[in-house]
Amino acid sequence: MFSRILSAAICGIEGLPIQVEADVSNGLPGFTMVGDVSAKVREAQDRVMTAFRNSKIRLQPQRITVNLSPADVHKDGTGFDLPVALAVLMAYQLISPDAARGVMAVGELSLNGAVMGVRGVLPMVQAAKRAGCRACILPRENQEEGDLIPGIEIIGVASLEEAVSCLKDGKAPQNRECTPYYIEETQSLDFSCLNGQSVLRRAAEIAVSGRHNFLMVGPPGAGKSMLAKCVPGILPPLTREESLEVSAIYSVAGLLPVSQPLVTRPPFRAPHHTISAQALAGGGRIPRPGEISLAHKGVLFLDELPEFRRETLEVLRQPMEEKKVHIARVHANYVFPADCMVLGAMNLCRCGYFPDLQHCTCSEQEIRRYQNRISQPLLDRMDICVEAGKVTYEELTSVQENESSATIQRRVEQVSRIQQERYQGTRFRFNADLDAEGIRQYCQIGEKEQSILREAYQKLGLTARACHRILKVARTIADMEYKEKIQEDQLCEAISYRIFENQFRR
Repeated sequence: MFSRILSAAICGIEGLPIQVEADVSNGLPGFTMVGDVSAKVREAQDRVMTAFRNSKIRLQPQRITVNLSPADVHKDGTGFDLPVALAVLMAYQLISPDAARGVMAVGELSLNGAVMGVRGVLPMVQAAKRAGCRACILPRENQEEGDLIPGIEIIGVASLEEAVSCLKDGKAPQNRECTPYYIEETQSLDFSCLNGQSVLRRAAEIAVSGRHNFLMVGPPGAGKSMLAKCVPGILPPLTREESLEVSAIYSVAGLLPVSQPLVTRPPFRAPHHTISAQALAGGGRIPRPGEISLAHKGVLFLDELPEFRRETLEVLRQPMEEKKVHIARVHANYVFPADCMVLGAMNLCRCGYFPDLQHCTCSEQEIRRYQNRISQPLLDRMDICVEAGKVTYEELTSVQENESSATIQRRVEQVSRIQQERYQGTRFRFNADLDAEGIRQYCQIGEKEQSILREAYQKLGLTARACHRILKVARTIADMEYKEKIQEDQLCEAISYRIFENQFRR
């Protein structure tokens, strides 16, 4: 007899509905799986048959054929175990086919019949809702994650017996009450702990307010890394829609804790400089999100920027422009979101003290070689470049009332609301998102400002991209000062954040 039940696969970070079809016929007993399945999926036949035996489900030896449709989509992972088992039982007429109509099933089976958790449940449930399903049968440990999606019944099961009983009787197991758990705010340093560096603090607030890429340069111990650790404390919380989007990425990556299914704070990722290009941008035989995608709607902090391999840094170029990562494989193309603020920190030479020639021990050739690890196209994509000067002893030891992260965050949220109102109904969210057309519309300047920008363009040898980024930063500064139009002061301040390129690079 033929039967089918709906399941799902992960393509990028999207859930894709998969029909699990089973047929039982007379002939030489055997178990065959077709439909472009990986070795992990094909192993399901052994897990399923052993789970049947240990769950005291006895089946007559017959020829079993299972097809995962559509057959031109590659299937991987262990989440097809449960739907394969249920489809086989329906083909043996142990479960009514009507009971599985409008139901999606996902889960891995243990040899003793226990249903274990899988990755990517959140986008799978979203796919089930889009497909018009009335319910989802999930592993018990993934139930809270599935409960985040409203409008669809989530049934958490701990064993194959519970799943079968649920379909036969139409009643969900008596589980504990599940309420969406919100991740506690991550502990970050407070800006009140940072003495001195007023220019650095100002630049950081501008960068976060407009979601601009931000590069800090300076000697060791100037406070660059410390300031980066303060940034999460001034980021506004994610909206409900953004939380689900970020949570789906973490679910696919297998990084979403069972007891914490919803990410409510913008992520802050700080990979070590030994990271590979694939781990940073995403990839693998079956591509998974990289660090830049895990920082979606948050911050990607790259400390000691020149110490990263050059080919690793260069893969950031396209994502920093397009806010997404495109990965092509023979069997499919994948798109991972990468809408994050890139925050970098670096020294100007290997010893770290250039341009302080009194303490710098590097030769001119060594300095040039070290700085050239950062390509000009990558520098162009940094909206703000600021020098972190050495902190004096008086600044370091003084007891003073520094502005707290909470105070700065309130200002950042105000500027965010201004941008949301301005860009309502457009494809833009923040000033950093503006393209050439958006810059012409929202970053208009007068004749005097045009003259200033023209002079800076010629004297500093700016590229067209750098010029556009100056205008976007100036738009953010104007928003912070509640100005309708960009004026001379805001434009000059934005230009000052690009001087690094000509002041230090040799």
